Order: sequence, then C-alpha cells, then structure tokens
Amino acid sequence: MTIGVGGSTINTELEKIQNMTLNVKPIQIEEYQQRIQKAVSLIKTAGFKALYLNAGTNLYYFTGTKWNASERMVGALLFEDGSLEYIAPKFEEGTFKKYMKIDGKINCWEEHESPSALFGKLLQNKNINSGKIALDESAGYFLIDAIVKANPAYEFVNAQPVTAGCRMQKSENEIAIIQQAKEITMVVQRAAARILHPGIKVETVVDFIHHAHIKAGISSGSYFCIVLFADDSQYPHGVTVPQDLKDNDVVLIDTGCRLEGYLSDITRTYIYGTPTEAHIKIWNLEKAAQKAAFDAAQLGATCGSVDDAARKVIAEAGLSPDYELPGLPHRVGHGTGLDIHEFPYLVRGNTTTLQEGMVVSNEPMICIPGQFGIRHEDHFYMTAEGPKWFTTPMHSIENPFGIGVN
Repeated sequence: MTIGVGGSTINTELEKIQNMTLNVKPIQIEEYQQRIQKAVSLIKTAGFKALYLNAGTNLYYFTGTKWNASERMVGALLFEDGSLEYIAPKFEEGTFKKYMKIDGKINCWEEHESPSALFGKLLQNKNINSGKIALDESAGYFLIDAIVKANPAYEFVNAQPVTAGCRMQKSENEIAIIQQAKEITMVVQRAAARILHPGIKVETVVDFIHHAHIKAGISSGSYFCIVLFADDSQYPHGVTVPQDLKDNDVVLIDTGCRLEGYLSDITRTYIYGTPTEAHIKIWNLEKAAQKAAFDAAQLGATCGSVDDAARKVIAEAGLSPDYELPGLPHRVGHGTGLDIHEFPYLVRGNTTTLQEGMVVSNEPMICIPGQFGIRHEDHFYMTAEGPKWFTTPMHSIENPFGIGVN
C-alpha cells in the first residue's frame, strides 16, 4: 500500500487540523501606496495619460477596494500625479465608501446617465484632451466599447504593461501570504490522502477537502477542488460523471484556497494500492519533467525556455515533443496571486524573462489516452539566487508525501 494513503477516517483527520491563519499579516496601506507609485512610474514610461482600473482584481490590487465587476461601471482612474478618481453608481456611494482603503474622490452617475461620458469628463477635468488612455485588460467588452465610442478624442490601449508589470513581481508580504496558503493546502492534501478507501465517492472527498480548509482557518473553504480516480485522471480538469475509487487506481487531487485574497493551487497524484509498471514509468517521468522545468527557471531566462525544458525530457522518453497525446497537452505553468491564473505563463514562445518576485506553477502533466494522467503541481517563486519551492515536490510513487524523509 502506498505510504500515507488510506487508513484513517474523515472525523479523525478533521480533528487533527488546527487554525493556521493566526499569524498572517494582511496587505497594509503602505503597500497599496507603493503599488500605485510603481504604476505611476510605468504609466509615465509607457506614455499613458491615465490608467483605468475596473472593479475586480486590478482595482483590489492597487487600491484595496473589493468590488465585483458587473454590468455597471465601477472602477478608478489613476493619473500621472498619483491621484485617484473613483467611478461608481450614485446608489452605491455609501457602500463603496466602506470598502475604500486609498483616498480619492468618488464620482457618481445615476442609473439613466452614461458612466462613459463621466469617464471622459474626469479626463477633461485633468486637462487631458487627447493621448493614450490605458484600459483594464480584464474589463468586459461592453464596457470598453462604450468608453471608446463615448470618447473618440483619445487613443485607448491595453493596460497590461502596467497591471501585469506590477502584479507579476510579488512583495515579501505577498509571498509570505502565499506560502501560508500553500502550507494549509498541503496539510489538507495529506489528510485527504489518508481518508481514502475503496468505494469512496469523489463528492465525499471534495466535501472533506472543503471542510478541512475551513478547519485550517479558511472561512470560505476550498477555492476549487478537482478529484479524479482511475482513467478519469487523463482529463486535466475533470469529467462530468466521476467514478468511485477502486483498489490500485490513480488518484489525482488538485485544490487550493484563498487567504487574504491570495490563492494556493497544488496537485498531488498517487496510487491507491499497488502501481503498475506504466504508472511507475509515467509518474517518474512527470517528476523528471517538473525538475527540469525548475532547474531551467533561472533569473533572466525566458518563460518559454522553462516550458521547453520540461517538454524536452518528455520527448526524450518517446512521448510527443508538442501537445499531442500521449504527452503534455498544455503549458507547463502559470502565474498565481490574487487570480488563480495570471501573468507570467510558462508557455512555448513566451519571451517574458523571469524576475525576482515572480510566482509560477510547475505542472507538466502527462496524459496517456484511455489509461490515466499524472500531474505533479508545485509552485515556486524567484529569489535573488534563483527559484525556490513553496512546497516540497512529491518524493516517490511509493511514498508520495515523503513521510519520514528528512
């Protein structure tokens, strides 16, 4: 039997888990102000006159204002002088004030009025009558379309050089929060492995993982959870009708949580019982590909070269060098922070270079059609000395969690 898999119960494992969030330090006002200062520097370098941040992750990242995007325009214009002009529906003004963390004037529009016209008025009030205005890349098309049509005097461009330019490189506190989120999810992953038994249903495991995250101090529970048994594991993001666990099945569990806005995302794949020769071969190949990607992830290296390194190992083992199966059907990794997938992406051809503070996943999944899939997913961040794991990669197919290993 695989070490660390099976042999326990749901109640026993839940009782063991303690609150792991008590010493987490939230993002402080000073850090939001530093982010705005960096954004202003990038705005000037890019030659933009202003930057629009839409409700959602970007507004939250720069201003600390938590507000979900909807059909109504809610956001903020950030100008070269570092000032903020918020935009919100008049009937939401009181609520919006309660969520604000960084000062700025709230400019309101009534339900029958055009927020896009208000957008242009705010630019004119700053004596900006032409030039490049950067628009949040995450804003809906309906919003962008309305702004562009209402303000033909301006050249509207993608804000990504500023938004991603700031968000890709995490601060020490961001990394500390992510580290704690990862450690919480690893405790949950190990506990989930121990509750497994033949006949257990996917929904039972998913429910356990949700409640285990809550027990560890994450009030919202799991941010997401994918549990796959046997040949269902060949499908990276799940199946419509999952099967129950049987002896000697592949088990793939991909889950994470949100802590102070930041996300964990860890996948563990192992065998419930005795692995076949095919299981062992692909499991070890996956481990080798993941290590090759990590080793290639040096400061100044391109994101594309990290993908290339993992794919080279897989191709040398006789699988596809591209995206065909059997092989690796998707990119090697993605950035993670306030969004589960964000810049930068470890994908072929991406010339973005790895810089200190970047956080990325390393998950060169191998899929064998009609049989199974193996995905080891850990994240690393870039330090002045190179990449550093948040979590220790899987140890061996016999002892995936490295129990008793120093």
